Amino acid sequence: MAFLSDTLSRVKPSPTIAVTTKAKELKAAGRDVIGLGAGEPDFDTPDNIKQAGIRAIEEGQTKYTAVDGTPELKQAIAAKFARENGLDYAPSQITVGSGGKQVIYNAFMATLNPGDEVIIPAPYWVSYPDMVLLAGGEPVIVEAGIDTGFKLTADALEAAITPRTKWFLFNSPSNPTGAAYSAEELKALTDVLMRHPDVWVLSDDMYEHLVFDNFVFATPAQVEPGLKDRTLTMNGVSKAYAMTGWRIGYAGGPEQLIKAMGKVQSQSTSNPCSISQAAAVEALNGTQEFIRPNQALFKRRRDLVVAGLNACPGIDCPVPEGAFYVYPSVAGCIGKTSAQGAEIADDEAFATALLEEEGVAVVFGAAFGLSPHFRVSYATSDKALEEACNRIKRFCERLT
Repeated sequence: MAFLSDTLSRVKPSPTIAVTTKAKELKAAGRDVIGLGAGEPDFDTPDNIKQAGIRAIEEGQTKYTAVDGTPELKQAIAAKFARENGLDYAPSQITVGSGGKQVIYNAFMATLNPGDEVIIPAPYWVSYPDMVLLAGGEPVIVEAGIDTGFKLTADALEAAITPRTKWFLFNSPSNPTGAAYSAEELKALTDVLMRHPDVWVLSDDMYEHLVFDNFVFATPAQVEPGLKDRTLTMNGVSKAYAMTGWRIGYAGGPEQLIKAMGKVQSQSTSNPCSISQAAAVEALNGTQEFIRPNQALFKRRRDLVVAGLNACPGIDCPVPEGAFYVYPSVAGCIGKTSAQGAEIADDEAFATALLEEEGVAVVFGAAFGLSPHFRVSYATSDKALEEACNRIKRFCERLT
């Protein structure tokens, strides 16, 4: 009898965590490494939010809370959905988890049966397919390549839907590409989904507030109200509020689904951290004045990185609409040999040689389901980004 679960053999560890860990190990060994793998803002949580957490501790808010979120936080989330997205959710239609990942996982655990399919556009966040597999479902990967701006077309979505399709998992702005769908682009997809009443929609809106160049964010249930009763709209405080470590994600959806997700959470983690929930109330209800300056900061870094990477021989880096990632193609580097003799057979070999020879840590594109690319997180200092781009350029110029 095998000790480990057969289910575990279906999934793999997170490649982004692996890259970040490797970079830290090399730094600890004395190597000069620039890590561009971590997907989190490099600045601190705003002071008003930190103070709300401190007050919660001082006031003794250190006990268990309701399994899927305090009433105060659910009210704040409902107000956020109404204010920013035009979506009307009652507190009974809102769930809170320990990060967006748990919210998505709960949804899949609560709904997927063996053989149920989940359509996932590629490139995708590395955890999506594995969460589907852990829940017993089957990920159906549909490529959305550089030729369509990394955006899924209506025809591709239509072609992927089968009688076994249960969910369409959607992310805009995207991790890893930064691509964001306009309301018009979304409408083309929602028109397809309206023709398939048994397909549910899970919209990952985690990067909602990180958009540039006057882009206007939209979410599927907002664009097509007819989908609201079969849409789970997921978000969180990690990215816009620099609260990755606080671990608060949330979602709004039909009450039946929310209750089922709560049942899963009640037998796994129970409630999210009480202190983090109190801080999240302040994040959503308090001042939002820091969001625009942060957008401007990330836009400047985006422009710096796009220009720097497009100056590298063999690299083509599109300009993303949001998030804090770029997803350049390295098609022009494949088949070459590095200065130290590494054969660049694919994007993983490119990323490995780049780390070994130039001390720049990036995540290879195959981890996100679309090659030959790599992901850069530009959520770090301008100085580090400039030096990283210089090293990448040097690496590319020495390929033969």
